[in-house]
Amino acid sequence: MHVVTTTRIYKDKTYRTHLLRRSYREGKKVKSETLGNLSHLPVYIVDMIRRSLKGETMVPSATAFEVVASIHHGHVRAVLAAMKSLGFEDIIASTPSRARDLAVGMLAARILEPDSKLATTRWWKTTTLPDILGVSDADEDDLYDTMDWLLQRQSHIEKKLAARHLTEGGMALYDLSSSYFEGSTCPLAALGHNRDGKKGKLQVNYGLLTDDRGRPVSVSIYKGNTGDPKTLMPQIRKVKEEFGIKTVVMIGDRGMISQKQIDEIKGLDGLNWITALKTDAIRKLAEDQGPLQLGLFDERNLFEFTHPDFPGERLVACRNPELCKLRGHKRQSLLEATSAELTKVRGMVIRGELKGKDNIGVRVGKVINKYKVAKHFILNIKNNSFGFHVNMEKVAAEAALDGIYVLRTSLAKERISTEDVVRNYKNLSRVERAFRSIKTMDLKVRPIHHRLENRVRAHILLCMLAYYVEWHMREAWRPVLFCDEEQELKKTRDPVAPAMRSKAALEKVHSRKLPDGTAAHSFQTLLKQMSTIVRNRCRVPMAGPDAPIFNVVTTPTTEQQRAYKLLDEITV
Repeated sequence: MHVVTTTRIYKDKTYRTHLLRRSYREGKKVKSETLGNLSHLPVYIVDMIRRSLKGETMVPSATAFEVVASIHHGHVRAVLAAMKSLGFEDIIASTPSRARDLAVGMLAARILEPDSKLATTRWWKTTTLPDILGVSDADEDDLYDTMDWLLQRQSHIEKKLAARHLTEGGMALYDLSSSYFEGSTCPLAALGHNRDGKKGKLQVNYGLLTDDRGRPVSVSIYKGNTGDPKTLMPQIRKVKEEFGIKTVVMIGDRGMISQKQIDEIKGLDGLNWITALKTDAIRKLAEDQGPLQLGLFDERNLFEFTHPDFPGERLVACRNPELCKLRGHKRQSLLEATSAELTKVRGMVIRGELKGKDNIGVRVGKVINKYKVAKHFILNIKNNSFGFHVNMEKVAAEAALDGIYVLRTSLAKERISTEDVVRNYKNLSRVERAFRSIKTMDLKVRPIHHRLENRVRAHILLCMLAYYVEWHMREAWRPVLFCDEEQELKKTRDPVAPAMRSKAALEKVHSRKLPDGTAAHSFQTLLKQMSTIVRNRCRVPMAGPDAPIFNVVTTPTTEQQRAYKLLDEITV
């Protein structure tokens, strides 16, 4: 007897029939007879019948072997595969050592499960990570020692990354961000320009230098009250002196590369820049009735001009209609919210609850700047009355510049086109994306609990290096994530228009599926799916507690195999 399975497709659906048959002879002919239809049985039962008829002996799994432990493996293998493709161990240190293995483990843990050093030593024992790296005996003190070791190697690591990703005459993106502290004893902790929405928290600033694609090359740490422009020159010196890049184009926002910094760097050989004008400078150009004529935007969304106030520079004026609408709507909402607050104060004065010019002024002062639009209001404060109205002329003057920004660059037109000036400046969004990933979404650099200055520096360096690996993993996994795969089209799209996803990317978002019908993922959900691959530690149950242990690893699904293959194909 044997089992025969037939397959047929009807209306795009696949149907399988399982029949139990026997073969017999009639004279010289071999015939078969159907004894029963097994199609109603579960597939695994049908398989057992098929194998039994072939002579295999079936025994209960509990008597064959037992699983004594299961530890997560698939996501660990994914991160380590990416590191292998990147040659990342050699970036950290070319000579193998326990410190290097611990550093690799900490970086993988930061991607997979960011937490404190103590929690990391607890968590990674639920995975194959410490076994693969040979660091199962490490405790939190070993990790702190590794942080100190890693910090000492920062200069060597950054030089290797710069040699990979920065080229002579190429673009380098630079921006500054901050993260807040839990505590107050670290020398780097200071009150400064708050970017985390945590008022009153001490913070540390850190500047991230990347290539034009957003791959991190270097991170520099500053006290929390250090202004953006003060960090620019150290980065330029690092690029030119430490990395040996003689010609480079620095790209930074208007707060980073200001007029003062441009005056300072103009005399440096081989250094060019792309940045933007501040609002006051744009307003002055528009009021001068010079080359920046707002009416020119009626026919186009960008144009290039020069101005005597910016000798030797090219200015590129851009107008984004969508940004114009957004800012107009936001301004109106803020004006209405402020008017509502001031109306409450006026009601208090009318009812006699608030009297006296000074008292009324103090009360008005508490609310007028709440939404940062006080400049648009005209106030009339008297001893027994209070009135206000919106200065529509100022509102109209500000609204005329909505959606307009002006870029400035020292690069000649022969070197870079007008459109590419805009495209390269917009690449700064890639640094902002790195900050979001490092700070909140994935690597969770904040809040910082370290008290020692060097530990804070090492912690942020660790997060930067982890993002380097994650960046390449995300790029490799674009085909299976919700990401847009048509990256080359960005080089030909309208540089001023809002970024739009391709049709294929939108289809993935709306259907939540890939073209082959499998599920599309975010980076984190794909990692979680990979973690379902486990390493089972097994033994024969009747052989006693000293029975040999053997490992059985979950067989990857087709989707998981594809994810591994994409990581194996990473190139730098």
